[in-house]
Amino acid sequence: MTDYRKLFDLTGKTAVVLGAAAGIGKSSAEALAALGAKVVCADRSKEGAEATAAGIRERGGIADGVACDAAQRSDVVALAETVRAKFPRLDIAVTTPGLNIRKTILDYTDEDLDRVLTLNIKGTVWFFQAFGGIMVKQKGGSIIACSSVRAVTIEPGLAVYGSTKAAISLLVKGFASEVGRNGVRVNAIAPSIAETTLTEPFKQRPDIYNLYAAHTVFNRWSSSDEVATAVAYLASDAASYVSGSTLFVDGGWTGIDGPPTGLTKLS
Repeated sequence: MTDYRKLFDLTGKTAVVLGAAAGIGKSSAEALAALGAKVVCADRSKEGAEATAAGIRERGGIADGVACDAAQRSDVVALAETVRAKFPRLDIAVTTPGLNIRKTILDYTDEDLDRVLTLNIKGTVWFFQAFGGIMVKQKGGSIIACSSVRAVTIEPGLAVYGSTKAAISLLVKGFASEVGRNGVRVNAIAPSIAETTLTEPFKQRPDIYNLYAAHTVFNRWSSSDEVATAVAYLASDAASYVSGSTLFVDGGWTGIDGPPTGLTKLS
């Protein structure tokens, strides 16, 4: 009989998480470590990455913090070299950084466009190249990127951002088709709205906070930990036959047509 508990156990596995200083990246690093993985926590903020790693070590895990700007190809390549030198094998690679400049298309500048496309699309491709190359050579591994509900549902001012998140979902499919024969899995998570340090200002605007909460079937935002559990699943052997997929962790956001209204009490 299959040992299902063992399928989720990451003991002995190694991981790198880019964007580990805060939010979903931080929670993902913590989740992987809690399940037994040795984790390299990377972020543009070296101080933040080191803080996440220190917190993991305080709880008995194994982690290091390093600096890496996901919008700089040279940084991503250097991170891969650091990981290659540290571990004989890399089992899990997670990238979460993303940029949203909320403007209508008519208001977008060339600089705005370059910044969003560079981090969200080029950064994802660079990550795939750097860490996918390692995994292809070793004949196995799990790569996880970060898409969004905005890949499939949109509102004014989010068209450019949403298009990059849709592109990430397609990059995942394409790369999965290219490296699957080498035992490498490639997937993405797609959160809706999560409570993180970056979204903290929304709490000061109950009108906006409640509006977005109402887009979910639970009428609440997620925690970053709830998203990180999906990352942990995709990283584990429990997802051994999952590749080329985008896993929505959206509280039902994409399952309903706008905020629920006119509901009667259910008995």
